[in-house]
Amino acid sequence: MPRIPLLLGLVSHLALLSLASGEGKYNVLFIISDDLTYTALSCYGNEVCQTPNIDRLAERGTRFTRAYCQGTYCGPSRASFMSGYYPHATGSLGYANPRPKIGDREMWSEYFKNRGYYAARVSKIFHMGVPGGVEYGHNEAHYHQADDERSWTERFNSPGPEWKAKGTGETLEGNPDGKRPVVGGNTFVVVEADGDDLVHSDGKTAKKAAELIHEHKDERFWLGVGFVRPHVPFVAPRKYYEPFLPYDKMVLPPKIEGDWDDIPKPGINYKTSVNMKMDIRRQKKAVGGYYASVAYMDAQVGVVMDALEEAGIADETIVIFTSDHGYHLGEHDFWAKVSLRDESSGVPLIICVPGKKPAVCDSLVELLDLYPTTAALCGLPIPERLQGQDLSPLLDDPSLKVRDAAFSVAPMRKGFLLRTETETFIQYGEKAENGMELFDLVEDPNGYTNLVDDPQHSDLVAHFQEEMRKKLEAVRDNDL
Repeated sequence: MPRIPLLLGLVSHLALLSLASGEGKYNVLFIISDDLTYTALSCYGNEVCQTPNIDRLAERGTRFTRAYCQGTYCGPSRASFMSGYYPHATGSLGYANPRPKIGDREMWSEYFKNRGYYAARVSKIFHMGVPGGVEYGHNEAHYHQADDERSWTERFNSPGPEWKAKGTGETLEGNPDGKRPVVGGNTFVVVEADGDDLVHSDGKTAKKAAELIHEHKDERFWLGVGFVRPHVPFVAPRKYYEPFLPYDKMVLPPKIEGDWDDIPKPGINYKTSVNMKMDIRRQKKAVGGYYASVAYMDAQVGVVMDALEEAGIADETIVIFTSDHGYHLGEHDFWAKVSLRDESSGVPLIICVPGKKPAVCDSLVELLDLYPTTAALCGLPIPERLQGQDLSPLLDDPSLKVRDAAFSVAPMRKGFLLRTETETFIQYGEKAENGMELFDLVEDPNGYTNLVDDPQHSDLVAHFQEEMRKKLEAVRDNDL
């Protein structure tokens, strides 16, 4: 009898040694695009912008139709899914690294690194300014301001010319008379660039990621591949613009008279056709430039996926494709991110796991769920502190549900979202002191009629306010 505990102890010890040497069940290849709306992908129904390489992933994985970020701009979203906490739990509401608040708790890639995985990032995984961080990619201090060194075995930058690329450029924003030069910053600029894919950041990122896949194919790895397109500036080699020329053939979303009349002031997005002074020609060119950037990024996804297959390890690698948040392309005359509408808070999400059947899942999920899901799929224990849910059961049965509502925030607007299967509820201020929005997505899927002041919906508004109060309380009830 005394030998049984000894044997169990030996088995346990060997299991720990196995984990320490990176013997998790799968590799993790995490591919993330920057500022990508799911509506721009052909696998999500776009008939103008073709994305064959992302479609390849959708054909062999589970494509989620109701996936939501936890922050509607880069900093809080990336800090959230990498740390495993909602933004208000860590206070990471801007662009800073969440490390000071989470202390020694493991970030997502760090968790795998500490269990024997080679963990690397190529380009933007935690926040990095675009185009600034790309332009100064050789300046380590500038590039790594919001990065987390502890999370990586190695990390690689991908500098590129961005808005300074040689080619034909135009500034679309704040340029009604056409006299403004091509500029940097968070500005709508289109550059039909000279040269090939490797001139630019994403081409270099794909090349380096492919090299790392081949170099580390015989060990377990967690590899983060961060593409910066289609984030502005909309820069891509000329060939990617050809399907979208002339720009005047681009179709804009409908413009509804009085669309903003029932929306509280914080609900009017920070970039609109009005304050950007973009006429119809420039709006259509913005859509074409965005699509060209998406097409270029999609081609780089193909480079990475080809490398995975050439290395012979596709059958032992989990592949995730997503974005840090969505993006408006003229819906409600809104542009860019920050809004809590579906176009900005919703994200594409595809999870490919060896041996799992392709599927489409309509369940509400969050980017926060990726950390616990990959731990479970790789046979590693899920840290109890994580605020996300394990999605692995949905990969076998996509009809299952893990939550009744998705939660997201827009800190610069003090905005909070609860998105159910049938409603969008947004409140501005923790006590809704700056207004609310309620949309019936069954009768009004595009959100043109705010029902907050409709007496027939007063009980539903009160219900959502109480649910929001409880959600905010639960988000902050953590071990930090």
